[in-house]
Amino acid sequence: MPRIVGVDIPDNKVTYIALQYIHGIGKHSSLKICESLGLDPMRRSRDLTDEELARIANLIENEVVVEGNLRRQTQQNISRLKEIACYRGMRHRRGLPVRGQRTRTNSRTRKGPKKTVAGKKSVKSLR
Repeated sequence: MPRIVGVDIPDNKVTYIALQYIHGIGKHSSLKICESLGLDPMRRSRDLTDEELARIANLIENEVVVEGNLRRQTQQNISRLKEIACYRGMRHRRGLPVRGQRTRTNSRTRKGPKKTVAGKKSVKSLR
């Protein structure tokens, strides 16, 4: 398995797909990387030479924000929103959906499992 920027990329996949295993690189940027280095994106990553891997790693380190730096940047952006107490920051704090989704039903991913609340007792049951 070739290793680029601290990530083992699969050797049985084509190069542009294998590059997408690096956090922060999607289809568009992986094709752009292959094009700028003059690599065939349909070539298997196991067929890449050490020199080509070094060129890919060098390009990614210098031009693209990936892996740890990208995760850190994202966390800093979220903490900034929380600090300034804007609407999105408050939604992050409360663990609710941030981008306008409904919460009356759904949103179980953000809210966690259901917490059942006991219903009101009717007047008839008290008599």
